[in-house]
Amino acid sequence: MPPEIAPDEELSLHTLKPAQPRKARKRIGRGLGSGKGRYSGRGIKGQKARSGSHTMRPGFEGGQMPIYMRLGKKRGPYSKDAMPVGPHRTQTVPVNLRDLDRVFDDGAEVTLEAMIEKGLVKSSRIDVKILGEGELKKRLSVTAHAFSASAREKIEAAGGSVTALREPAEKKKRPRKAKPAEAAQAEPEAEAGEPEPEAAESEE
Repeated sequence: MPPEIAPDEELSLHTLKPAQPRKARKRIGRGLGSGKGRYSGRGIKGQKARSGSHTMRPGFEGGQMPIYMRLGKKRGPYSKDAMPVGPHRTQTVPVNLRDLDRVFDDGAEVTLEAMIEKGLVKSSRIDVKILGEGELKKRLSVTAHAFSASAREKIEAAGGSVTALREPAEKKKRPRKAKPAEAAQAEPEAEAGEPEPEAAESEE
């Protein structure tokens, strides 16, 4: 809106005023008494004190190892190439029973497509595992790649059914190695069980 002009005041160049109050620009480098002299608000030396643009992307630390690479990685299928190899590395998307009880109605058929539609899972590219966290008070027919033992028990106890798309891999049992103490005890027992050759010759 244009500035208001008094009725007795004639519109002229000397009566024009800005619509919004203007702030005087910062005049840097005009002597120490100006408050922005000497270093002109740039501090003492360094990358940000040089001429030209000194914009840097978020997280840039001047070339040193950034903090998001120094910290430990989050577990789960978020970035498999950056995940630590070990027992905490997971290859499935977890879905708890409390979420199924909250989202689905009694007697519903829970499939991968239904979980994606309800927002519990983003996509079916990664296997979905049903975990037993929470209570299940509804009868559901759940279809997923894998189930925990507690989740399977709770679903069946509520009158529902479980369909696993992937059978759990059988763990190969490695032959147990005998400890040195056990091996030493087994050798005298074996020697005691064998007949002595001298006794056999005397009987003949």
